Amino acid sequence: MHVIERGPRDGIPLVMLHGVGVDHRLLLPLDGALEAAAGPWRRLYVDLPGHGASPGDDVASADDVVGAVEAEIEDQLGSAPFAILGNSFGGQIARAVAHRRPASTLGLATLVGVVEARHDRRDVPERALLARDPRAVAALGEAGPGYEEMAVEQSEAGARAYAEYVLPGLESADQRAMERIAADYAIEPPPEASSGAFEAPALMITGRQDQVVGYRDAWASLEHYPRATFAVLDAAGHNAHLDRPSLVQALVLDWLERVRTHAGRVPGPDRGDVR
Repeated sequence: MHVIERGPRDGIPLVMLHGVGVDHRLLLPLDGALEAAAGPWRRLYVDLPGHGASPGDDVASADDVVGAVEAEIEDQLGSAPFAILGNSFGGQIARAVAHRRPASTLGLATLVGVVEARHDRRDVPERALLARDPRAVAALGEAGPGYEEMAVEQSEAGARAYAEYVLPGLESADQRAMERIAADYAIEPPPEASSGAFEAPALMITGRQDQVVGYRDAWASLEHYPRATFAVLDAAGHNAHLDRPSLVQALVLDWLERVRTHAGRVPGPDRGDVR
């Protein structure tokens, strides 16, 4: 798998997983804040199979993607503990990895993460558009309708972010691989049903105007995460970190500080020197 690495090699590993149809670039808007975060973070931005520069020939289900991510984590990190953040479909994958490897997972964050895999069962709000900017949409040319469909508050800055961080992944995705994954999109049983409560620091960010995965399904799992911050952000859709960048970054930095504190308290030879 293709992985972009940033930060010090001896930093605390942070695995970053994007959603379906995009690539690692979707999460790069967070990197400036992560670079300035308290403590050294080794950021691993993964292109999931069939996305970006990662081939998708060997995956035909969400479970296959989980297996591929676990194998890549082992290849990159060995037995070292790590934190993991997943966006959209990547949130479902991150939850699965964290629950399969609780002893190694220092923290879990999801950003508008998929909880209910079946689209027809999702509890989602109606599409909401809080601010229009036809000039910003028109400036994107043929990509304008895609931005228009997702943006909650249209703006020139939002359109530029869409062009820089979303569009390249859309253009490079392996459509056949995505179709195979979409045909077997659910992880069964769900991660929360296959293990006990997740005890490490967690963060679940949802968008109040997210018509793709919604926010109510995520909140149903609140009691499973006793160390979790749950947040539903107004004026935020399925690209919440592009819609509300400062607020999302602040929540992620708070989570990382909690992870760093937790890591220093977890016993074990591989964790005692986490700083």
